[in-house]
Amino acid sequence: MPPIARFIIFILVSMVVFFWLIRFSLRQREIKPETRSLMLVMAIVVVGGMLFAKYGNNMGLPWWIYYTVPALVTLLLPPVVFRMSVSELRLYLILALFSSPVIHVVFSLVLGWKEYMPFIPVPSPMELLS
Repeated sequence: MPPIARFIIFILVSMVVFFWLIRFSLRQREIKPETRSLMLVMAIVVVGGMLFAKYGNNMGLPWWIYYTVPALVTLLLPPVVFRMSVSELRLYLILALFSSPVIHVVFSLVLGWKEYMPFIPVPSPMELLS
């Protein structure tokens, strides 16, 4: 599969996970966030973050910049935009911190794709058997 197709799949899966993460974190609210604001935040956090990381890496930026900037946007933007309460924030931060490694492990184990978080080596079953 071409690298661009993999990248698009990574983005789409990350968008679904992020959408669920926000909705789950804010599930106790009577008034849910507007779809438009959720989509805008998702575009900035997921699409913008992944493009920044991809092109930051390709441009030779140090890893601590092209991973830290999107991570900070992920951790800071949604709580501010959605004015999360302390309990919502706590749940959101826990889920946000674990979602990327889980996505990486699933892609690595199931498909052998390691581009999502290349600095965490997770062998696929095929690699373990060979």
